[in-house]
Amino acid sequence: MATLEQERLKIEQLREHNADELEHIAGRERENLEGWIPALATEEETRDALEKAFDYRGDVTLTLKDGRVINGYIFDRRTGKTLSDSAVRVIPANERTKLTVAYTEIAAVAFTGRDTAAGKSFEAWVKKYMEKKAAGEKNISIQPEALD
Repeated sequence: MATLEQERLKIEQLREHNADELEHIAGRERENLEGWIPALATEEETRDALEKAFDYRGDVTLTLKDGRVINGYIFDRRTGKTLSDSAVRVIPANERTKLTVAYTEIAAVAFTGRDTAAGKSFEAWVKKYMEKKAAGEKNISIQPEALD
């Protein structure tokens, strides 16, 4: 997640410049969350982990307090004043049914799926392009890789 300072810098830059004129703008650093199993000991840790799970571009595994395990993609979250007022919405893998799970029902979160956008920044694209150009390739075209 972006820090308050990063958000402040981003807003400050947008006030002074047109977004189209900016080649680089202060933004969020992407954490490598793949494989991470956060502690959910406090309310703050629970909220932080589920916010990161919402931003994650892969599947997560939720273990519920009743023993059920849900593996899927978190596509929405609703944060309330308390954990019992907060919930995530999940599309389970290989299903079309959407589930709503209250934060208070979640015993563990694991970032188990592959982060489908990892390494696909604009900077990574430019690096690949420059490597191909330096190798003398002509008609350079970098195609996106197929989603699994």
